[in-house]
Amino acid sequence: MTTDGRDSLGTDVKTKGFFAEPLHDYTMRSSGKPVTVLQAGCLAPLRELGIDELAEGGFEISVTAVDTDHPLAKRALEDARADYDDVIVGDLRIVPIRQRGYDIVYCAGLLERVEHVELVLDRLVSALKPGGLLLIRVRDRYTAAALLDRLLPGPVRKALWSRLRPGTPGPFPAVYEKAVCDAGIASYTLMRGLVIAARGTDLTLSSPPVRLSSSMRVTYAAISWLTRERFGDSHDELLYVIRRPQDQFARVV
Repeated sequence: MTTDGRDSLGTDVKTKGFFAEPLHDYTMRSSGKPVTVLQAGCLAPLRELGIDELAEGGFEISVTAVDTDHPLAKRALEDARADYDDVIVGDLRIVPIRQRGYDIVYCAGLLERVEHVELVLDRLVSALKPGGLLLIRVRDRYTAAALLDRLLPGPVRKALWSRLRPGTPGPFPAVYEKAVCDAGIASYTLMRGLVIAARGTDLTLSSPPVRLSSSMRVTYAAISWLTRERFGDSHDELLYVIRRPQDQFARVV
């Protein structure tokens, strides 16, 4: 069930608690055992997992961060180093990540800016324990926001980033492989035997500066109209709670 009461495949949800609730439920079922989280992507808003609240309740949760060996990613991870128990950087297709070592893999702000998306997802899924959860927040390739991000010249992207996300390293490459969309994620989960437990969307640009955000939303609406809604403006990001099924024969390799 999504956070606004619609079924798990609803397409318009309030994102408050979307990831925090399944993490909370998973932690409650862990019988007091420490919960391990792998944060994939240096820009993932870790606060939306509600980890602080769980820690205040006496639950032990460790967080490891992983991202590409990119100067911006390394800078962002270094700035937030105190939030993590460990940090891993490298080529996400081959960087050493403990297989079946994490209860939760939280991937946000990453897939839209990397190549070989399915290979990267394979590494993240392999890091999950059987029964673990893969939480994905990704900008949908087939939205006006993503199209504009791909088409804008570098200096313009940099100027917008500094206004919309002051103090945050960026902008990162705008790759947006074809798999970075609802159909692509659905196909991936089907082929890998994963289960989509919840799906939602988010509409960003609701934060200051208000005038710039409003201008961007008008631009997105124009793109949507000009492309006959092939690149729509009803949402910017896709959200998923994906479960790796239990395997009674699972073992650490």
